Amino acid sequence: MAELNVDLVAADRKVWSGAAREVSAPSVEGQIGILVGHTPFLAVLRPGTVKVSTTQGVAVEAHVSGGFISVDDDLVTIVVDKITQSAGSSALA
Repeated sequence: MAELNVDLVAADRKVWSGAAREVSAPSVEGQIGILVGHTPFLAVLRPGTVKVSTTQGVAVEAHVSGGFISVDDDLVTIVVDKITQSAGSSALA
């Protein structure tokens, strides 16, 4: 089964990295949903919640203050200014 490779990075550290089925992020133009095979793009993030559904069925959620997201060949890179873990989410680094 195809999967996304996701890197979630804050200004001072790598927060989370792993395989995912789906990613949702708050862009300045609206909520973005990313699945395997998504068209390459780059978007600016607004404050909100980034959600990653891992291939193991675990939800990784974090509130971000802004940043950007890049998608290219099923590699999703999310770079954020500040990040805090959402309640009920799996542990972040």
